[in-house]
Amino acid sequence: MHKDTIKGAAKEAVGSAKEAVGKVTGNERLQAEGVVEKTAGKVERTVGDLKDTARTALKK
Repeated sequence: MHKDTIKGAAKEAVGSAKEAVGKVTGNERLQAEGVVEKTAGKVERTVGDLKDTARTALKK
């Protein structure tokens, strides 16, 4: 597992938490920050997955 995959998953989790807290408290800014952070985490996780796939393919 690539480090980007792990960091991305962590960002997704933090973003989801921020989004949920923002919804519950009615804080639209916190909710929006959560959505952005969650999306950035998904992108970073995908990059890590692609790097893993490329590394595996090059080993063959």
